[in-house]
Amino acid sequence: MADEALSAGAVARRLGVAVTTLRTWHQRYGLGPSEHVPGHHRRYTPADLARLEIMRRLTAEGVTPAEAARWARQSPVDTPRPARRNGATARDGGGATIPVGRAGPAARGLARAAMRLDSVTVSRTIDKSIAAQGVVATWNGLLRPVLAGIGERHAATAALVEVEHLFSRCVMEALAVAARANRRAGDPPRVLLSCTDDEQHTLPLEALAAALAEAGVGCRMLGARVPVAALVATVTRTAPVAVVLWSHVRATADPAQLAAVLAVPRRPLLVLAAGPGWWDDTLPAGVVRPVSLAEALSLALAVGDSSDRSPPD
Repeated sequence: MADEALSAGAVARRLGVAVTTLRTWHQRYGLGPSEHVPGHHRRYTPADLARLEIMRRLTAEGVTPAEAARWARQSPVDTPRPARRNGATARDGGGATIPVGRAGPAARGLARAAMRLDSVTVSRTIDKSIAAQGVVATWNGLLRPVLAGIGERHAATAALVEVEHLFSRCVMEALAVAARANRRAGDPPRVLLSCTDDEQHTLPLEALAAALAEAGVGCRMLGARVPVAALVATVTRTAPVAVVLWSHVRATADPAQLAAVLAVPRRPLLVLAAGPGWWDDTLPAGVVRPVSLAEALSLALAVGDSSDRSPPD
């Protein structure tokens, strides 16, 4: 990377984001240009760009903007990084770690178990946390920091694929067990959960499904890569009160899919565009974009309690 300072437009092109997004990150989270020449616009230094690259990567992985910005500000981009072993940061005395930011000791222990590929410990730790704290607290305080740390290491080194696969499978299995344990016979599925067409990243939807079951709200999960025709057919046949459509990256966030859901004869009371792939300025009128699992759960619960509609014949 060249050492010259960059304009906002040049940074936006490098990151693949809008200039308005850069302004938002500057105003809300302090990730703005730091080089200032009197009489000229501020410009982004290489260190500024490095922090913004962390911000973009983490938000694309499902981390909330506020948390991603905290990680980006903490990142020692101006200092040499420690030596790495297999994509993880080497520590004095040996061993390797996955960064978990300011998450607590439970997340650090879980990250160490993931690095050891110790699926038994990973699964037991997640199960115990869900039983003690619930799905949302486990997702925010335990799972998401480790997932973000694995993603950060992989983005920097292309390593830890095996760690990500094992950890994701353990998370998915634990969330599925929690959902089944709390599912009550006879509860009508009021909420429909689906990925957009070509979207394969499902873990946040699995977490929402488990959280809804924990709260006593039935849901249907369509999972990954749902064509818009199949999504519309499901909405038409089952008349859900709420539809949550997940997109992890911008390339899979087609607003036409949201518009198609809104156009069904018995449209849902609530349509949520969930995930970092969606941009607010592209959403059709009437679509809500939650910024966290807790907000998505709260919105789904509120609309679910407001209607007792049953599926059409």
